[in-house]
Amino acid sequence: MAELPVGRGPVHITLHMGPQLARPVPAEVAEALLSAQITATAGERSGFQLAFDLTKNGLISRTLLPQGFFDPKTRLIITVTVRGTPEVLFDGLIVRQEVGASNQPGHSTLTVTGEDLSLAMDLQERTDKYPNLPPSQRVLNILRRYSGYGIRPDVYAEKVSQPPRENLRVHYQTSTDLQYINELAKANGYVFYLEPGPNPGQSSARWGPEVRVGIRQHALNVNMDANSTVDQLTFAYDGTAREEPQARWQDPSTRQSTPLPQPSISPLRPPLGRRPTPALKQRRLSGTAKFQPEQAEAELLARAATSADVISGSGSLDVNRHGYLLQPRQLVGVRGSGRAYDGDYFVKSVTHVLRPGSFQQNFTLSREGLEARSAYVRP
Repeated sequence: MAELPVGRGPVHITLHMGPQLARPVPAEVAEALLSAQITATAGERSGFQLAFDLTKNGLISRTLLPQGFFDPKTRLIITVTVRGTPEVLFDGLIVRQEVGASNQPGHSTLTVTGEDLSLAMDLQERTDKYPNLPPSQRVLNILRRYSGYGIRPDVYAEKVSQPPRENLRVHYQTSTDLQYINELAKANGYVFYLEPGPNPGQSSARWGPEVRVGIRQHALNVNMDANSTVDQLTFAYDGTAREEPQARWQDPSTRQSTPLPQPSISPLRPPLGRRPTPALKQRRLSGTAKFQPEQAEAELLARAATSADVISGSGSLDVNRHGYLLQPRQLVGVRGSGRAYDGDYFVKSVTHVLRPGSFQQNFTLSREGLEARSAYVRP
C-alpha cells in the first residue's frame, strides 16, 4: 500500500478477533470503536490501544465483556482500508483491558491494550539445546513452533559465518523463545520483529539486518509550499551516540591475546549519509576473549553497527495530505530541510493514530551521517 496513493477518501477499520483463529467482529463492536493507536518500532515489539464506546445496555457491556470476548491473550487483527486498498496494520494479542465508567451518557469507555504475536513467544521459558546449528538455523527451528499463527520465517544467514563446533561447545537455550531469538539477533547486529500481512492472519518474522537497501518510499516534503506533505520535521545530531567498540580474542592453545581489527559496518548498515560521523567514544567489550574467533568478530561488528546512527528526525503527517501510507522499518527520502539533512533515512518507528475522519502518523527517522549521498531524492 505504500506504493499506492491513498487519495482523499474515507478510512475504514476492520477488526478480527478470536482465540487463535480470528474472525470479523460483530457490527456493533466495529461501530463502537472510538480510536485506535498502533506503534511499530524497529527491533522492538509492536503494540496497540483501542478505545470503545461502552454503552450501558450495548452488546459489549451486556454480553461480550462478561463472556470474555476482550480477555487477555485474545487475538486481534486491525486492517485499515483507504479508497478500497486494505493494509494490515496489526496482528497481536490483548494483554490488558480497562473500563472507565462515567455518570455522563456516552462517556463510558472500554480500552484494550495489546502487543504483537511475538508476545506468544515470550510466555514460556524452556531449556533446549542446539548441537551443530548456527544461529540462523536455531532461529528457524524456533519459529516453526508458531506456524499455527500464520507466521512465516524470514531469516537471513549471519554476516560473519559461525560454523558450529559441537566438540568445543553446545549451545543451550534457557529462556523464552523471544528472549533467545533477540539474544542471537543482538550478537549478530540483526533485529527481530513481526511484520503483519499481507492478508489478515498472516505475518512475516524477520530475523536479519535492518532494511537499508531497496526502493525508497515516497518522500516527506517540508518547507515546499503547496508540495509540502509534512507540517514540521525536527532533526537532532548527537555526537556521543556512536561508539567504537574494542575487542580482544585469546588463543586457547597459547593464551596469547590479540586485539580484533575494526570491522566495516557497511554489510549490516549501508551508509545513507555522505559525510560519516566519527565515533567520540571507545568502549571495551568484555567476554570476547573466550569466544570462538568467529563469534568474537560477529559481536564486534554487531556493537559497532548498533551505535552507528547519530542523526535522528521526528515529525507527523496526515495520510490524506501525504498521499501515501508511511511504512516503518523501511527507507524514505526527505526534501526541503536543507543540504545537511535532506536525503534518505531509515524509518525507525511509526505510530498510527486513527479517529473518525482522521488518520495521522507520527514517525521517527535515523541515519549515520549528514548530507544526502545522491542529488536525487525520490519524490
